[in-house]
Amino acid sequence: MKRLLIILLFCFLQSCKQDTSNPNPNFIIIYADDLGYGDVSAYGVGKLKTPNIDKIANNGSRFTNAYSSSATCSPSRYALMTGTYPWRNKRAKILTGANLIIDTLEMTLPKMLKINDYKTGIVGKWHLGLGDSKIDYNKRISPGPNEIGFDYSFIMPDTQDRVPTVYLENGNILNLDPKDPIEVSFEKNFEGQPTGKDNPELLSMIWHHGHNGSIVNGVPRIGFMKGGEEAKWSDIDMADEFLDQAKNYINKVKDNPFFLFYSLQQPHVPRTPHPRFEGISGMGPRGDAIVEADWCIGELYNHLEQNNLLENTIIIISSDNGPVLNDGYYDDAVEKLGMHTPSGNLRGGKYSLFEAGTRVPFITYWKGKIIPSVSNEMVSQIDFLNSIASLIGSDIRSNDGNDLANVFFENKGKGRNELITEAQTKTAFRKDNWALIPPYNGPEIEANVNIELGNSSFYQLYNLENDISQQNNLALKNPKKLKEMIQNYEAILLN
Repeated sequence: MKRLLIILLFCFLQSCKQDTSNPNPNFIIIYADDLGYGDVSAYGVGKLKTPNIDKIANNGSRFTNAYSSSATCSPSRYALMTGTYPWRNKRAKILTGANLIIDTLEMTLPKMLKINDYKTGIVGKWHLGLGDSKIDYNKRISPGPNEIGFDYSFIMPDTQDRVPTVYLENGNILNLDPKDPIEVSFEKNFEGQPTGKDNPELLSMIWHHGHNGSIVNGVPRIGFMKGGEEAKWSDIDMADEFLDQAKNYINKVKDNPFFLFYSLQQPHVPRTPHPRFEGISGMGPRGDAIVEADWCIGELYNHLEQNNLLENTIIIISSDNGPVLNDGYYDDAVEKLGMHTPSGNLRGGKYSLFEAGTRVPFITYWKGKIIPSVSNEMVSQIDFLNSIASLIGSDIRSNDGNDLANVFFENKGKGRNELITEAQTKTAFRKDNWALIPPYNGPEIEANVNIELGNSSFYQLYNLENDISQQNNLALKNPKKLKEMIQNYEAILLN
């Protein structure tokens, strides 16, 4: 009996030791690029199949009323990192070769976690700017991800369709030959360098609008680049590269509490799925890129499972904004769409003030802790900082974010009752089941991408409870509600 008691006491002490060595959960945010509300089959409003995302969604909380901050990428990433509305920062716009738009003194999600003894890493797309003056890509570039809270960074500087087409590891270009320095310009080409505009015979992908600068791997890009031949990435291997780097990072830090921001490039243009995924969706490169991204997510999940990390790792899956089909290249995204609806039953898409611009797939998963469920609570990526801080016991909070830890991770509580969304510096307002879009000058439809932007000469007011597709403008029929919405909206803008 005495021997049994000693054994039980030893097991208890070992259990306590294990718990105190890593008391807080790990966090992995998987952030897709231009993935629409209808692109994840768990939502049941599209035709594309995403079995690996579905597996996580069906065993976690799937949110149906969840938002990125913005209908474009850089502002959404700024809001996720800082918990601050991007329209408060005039520099938080779609970036091209820009300097870092997050002040290094500003509180960020990785910085908050680092303060609380987390290892913090980012792998994938960055697109929040680099440096604080003219960027010299041949030296270590600072400030960047490492200066706003990430211990480790393996990133592409902007997006896949922009130069420079190289990876940066902790601020340094990977595989750069000092004898072949990189030069970058977004104003004029370098003498003798072929471009998509002048050398169509060199292209494997034809540009539709905007993307007619330097050619890398047969793909014309935004901007001009010279040199750095050994450092240039392989587009078709990009998803595998980011997945391997994400796995490697987890392997290095798995004995500590860690945060990984796994920022996918798919399905943003140029869509360059690996050949093993070509044709698999039947919807052209866009569909194939989503299938590839889904596979990557499944592989990361398997890696966590193999390393016994699932029980103490929270996985969050979402997208930076809504979907777009033709966004600069002819790639059959429109022609091969078939019956699939990337926006689901929502109106608009990327760049739009309508719901499809910012209402995005949004999933939280914590094995054994989050009960499988579907939530209609209104939530936003702006709430990540406050909610994660609350869960780990930190007092750090942003002004615009809400503490929704119980909604995200505990299947209880109420979400937001109001939220401002943004598209290309213009804002709209959600309160309860109502959506308000103020009058704005500009085209009703962005012709290049064929998406309704939400611009009009009058107020638009929609009751999303029975008009999720925003077809019935109630502004004239319900002046009392319109006035109330305007007052609440303006109160936040002036705060």
